[in-house]
Amino acid sequence: MPRRLLELPLLRRLKPGLYVHDEEALNAEPALDLLAEPITPIDAFFIRNNGDLPETGPAEAWRLTIDGEVERPLVWSIAELRARFETVTVTAVLECAGNGRSQFSPTTDGLPWRLGAVGCARWTGVRLKDVLEASGVKAGAVYTAHYAPDRNLSDPLRPALSRGLPIAKALATETLIAFAMNDEPLPPLHGGPLRIVAPGFPGSAWQKWLDRISVRDVEHDGEKMRGTDYRMPQTPVKPGEAIDPARFSVITDMPVKSLITAPAHGFSVAVGSILVVEGFAWSGAIPLAGLRASCDGGASWLEAELGDSEGPFAWRRFRLGFTIERAGPLSIVTQARDVEGNVQPFETPWNPRGYCNNQMQRVCGAAR
Repeated sequence: MPRRLLELPLLRRLKPGLYVHDEEALNAEPALDLLAEPITPIDAFFIRNNGDLPETGPAEAWRLTIDGEVERPLVWSIAELRARFETVTVTAVLECAGNGRSQFSPTTDGLPWRLGAVGCARWTGVRLKDVLEASGVKAGAVYTAHYAPDRNLSDPLRPALSRGLPIAKALATETLIAFAMNDEPLPPLHGGPLRIVAPGFPGSAWQKWLDRISVRDVEHDGEKMRGTDYRMPQTPVKPGEAIDPARFSVITDMPVKSLITAPAHGFSVAVGSILVVEGFAWSGAIPLAGLRASCDGGASWLEAELGDSEGPFAWRRFRLGFTIERAGPLSIVTQARDVEGNVQPFETPWNPRGYCNNQMQRVCGAAR
């Protein structure tokens, strides 16, 4: 029986509100009104897969191997990780690099994500830094290579995904080997029993079903680390222009962004009332600075007051109201900015793989 016929009922049962993309691998995203909570519920969190869903067995039997450019290769059970290292929780946004790809014109290669391939969760585990240092990272270490048992759907002899992290990010205190999500054991659909948590990096760097980390003295060249996979052009590339993969760089930071969760497209508001706009703003490695919003397509703006954050990599809620004085069409846009002055553009420059789309979301309705 095709694996999708087995996997899809599981998704429908565990995440009934998600839209499932028409792909052989299981990929799904929520409607935006399901993303209205500061901590995204697991049943509303998007699902991204490059291959099959592996059979992981009981968590008690799972093992994580550390090898490569280390002094002492080691193998850990989850119980041993918990006993040896400090358990920490990091609240962080997880966003697919291709989130919003469907907005690019002309269309690009890749899954046509709408805007729901993002969520914010509490991730609990041990610091990757601590685990690597227990093995003694050698001075020549450059990158980590991550491995998992999920397989390519067209060639089961190939891994579905094997990405990694620059050694500085691997040794950063926010980077985890996680075994829990939102205070629950990490679900298999989200990479349980173990996954990488790399706040600020695209979701492709958050390897699921982690069973081996090999420290390398070069940039990792595993599955979907080469060519243009999860890479951005170093200089602009126009549609139809010849592509030179040597002029693409690995995505190591997600851009500043915001998401309007209410109202929805097609809203109607009475003249004389208050139009309430709600959502979240976040950024990658560069801290979020603020957000402004407009209900007339950007002709005029109101500065939003951002809510409290659970940490530097969590998103922050915004909520503000517009007094509606006359009837007619309304076009809501929000523009987040970071502390270095980067802002969301009205339109993100096209790139051939449709990555890192942080253009301002537009929600249209009318005052009556």
